[in-house]
Amino acid sequence: MSGLGGLNKSPNGVVVGLVQMQLPLVETPSQLAAQTQRICQMVGKARRNLSTMDLVVFPEYALHGLSMRTAPELMVTLDGPEVAAFKAACVQHRIWGCFSIMETNPGGNPYNSGLIIDDQGEIALYYRKLHPWVPVEPWEPGNLGVPVCVGPRGVKLGLIICHDGMFPEMAREAAYRGAEIILRTAGYTAPIRHAWQITNQANAFQNLAITASVCMCGSDGSVDSMGEAMFCNFDGTIIAQGGGRIDEIISAELRPDLVREARVGWGVENNPYQLGHRGYVAVAGGAMDCPYTFMHDMVAGSLRWPWEDQVQVTDGSPCGFAPPTREYVGAEPNPVVPDPGA
Repeated sequence: MSGLGGLNKSPNGVVVGLVQMQLPLVETPSQLAAQTQRICQMVGKARRNLSTMDLVVFPEYALHGLSMRTAPELMVTLDGPEVAAFKAACVQHRIWGCFSIMETNPGGNPYNSGLIIDDQGEIALYYRKLHPWVPVEPWEPGNLGVPVCVGPRGVKLGLIICHDGMFPEMAREAAYRGAEIILRTAGYTAPIRHAWQITNQANAFQNLAITASVCMCGSDGSVDSMGEAMFCNFDGTIIAQGGGRIDEIISAELRPDLVREARVGWGVENNPYQLGHRGYVAVAGGAMDCPYTFMHDMVAGSLRWPWEDQVQVTDGSPCGFAPPTREYVGAEPNPVVPDPGA
């Protein structure tokens, strides 16, 4: 139940709006500045559209479009004018916002980053996409983990970006960190429609979480994106879903209190708990070992699939990117410390 898109807000409800943003073409700094202002205008539209809205979510690539340009003059910094404008918009309209930026990286390729900004203009969550959509995307692999923050009305929010959501481990990590609503922003195009829908539903059910997901929408003259905003409840059912209308804001009232209730009260299909307590009917507390070979191998740095040597695409050459010569440096501390309540 969506509370008629948030029109009827319960005392425990959190109203979220997903913006099916028109796909822009951004090739110059002036176009970047214009798109920044357009996003800020859409923050205002979200507030005027629904006075009960707590959080407005913009898709991946809302600022930069899908050109995959990495020109330094188009890249963004946390202390730059684009992020400052987003902060000001959240303050002006008294709303939380989730935004996408392609971020300057002095040590290599830019990062594909996501920000959650509160209604006081402070960055509550800062995330770098862990799984760029290779071989298409040139972005540096993220190195800040999967942070979670306390959002409006006390809800615990996680953020994953686009291709991240195709890896069940990503949503699992967000839930393990406490996320009750997992946001997924994307720029996907129509061929991914079915996978988009089923992974949003699976990520919700497998983790007893609510997923709120949105893509860019419309065409930039070369590429079509699909919109397809959707909210999935913790039982995997769809709460509300959009189509392909550009700039439409799909909204729903979400109930994190019921997520908390299910996580502690469910017996059958309490998937997060049962992952680490296998067969607790038969053995006290359940088996708490790690029976998954791939997890052990990944920790040891020796993950190899049986078909590894036969994989044909292993760099960005098919999409016109030169094979990289740098090695991955590793994780670094997140400069935005999440709320300790998360």
